[in-house]
Amino acid sequence: MKALRILIVEDDALIGMLLAEMLEEMGHGVCAIEATEADAVTAVIRCRPDLIIVDVRLGDGSGISAIEEILRNGPIPHLFVSGDISRVKALRPDAVVIQKPFREVDLTAAIQSALDVAGRVLSNQPFR
Repeated sequence: MKALRILIVEDDALIGMLLAEMLEEMGHGVCAIEATEADAVTAVIRCRPDLIIVDVRLGDGSGISAIEEILRNGPIPHLFVSGDISRVKALRPDAVVIQKPFREVDLTAAIQSALDVAGRVLSNQPFR
């Protein structure tokens, strides 16, 4: 897997820093760690990430709502992290979700799944 520029959306600062450290050890770059729905939407424009890893529950807003807003401007690979994946699957059955706590091998598989899903979506987009 090539090195990716990743945006983390996580309202728990410690978890965000630990996730960033794990991603950097995996060879990826973290362009930003944002804690709110609004900041996530703004960061996508600023950072242009290859992938977004977003916590479902944010102290200010929702990770799912943030992704819905971001996707209005076009597809972007993303995956959700949550302590309860059933809630995400109920709202977005096709979402790539990884349950907290997770290991590096689980994160690697989830990243690849998110990239695969995005690749399929992009291949079905009309040419502009």
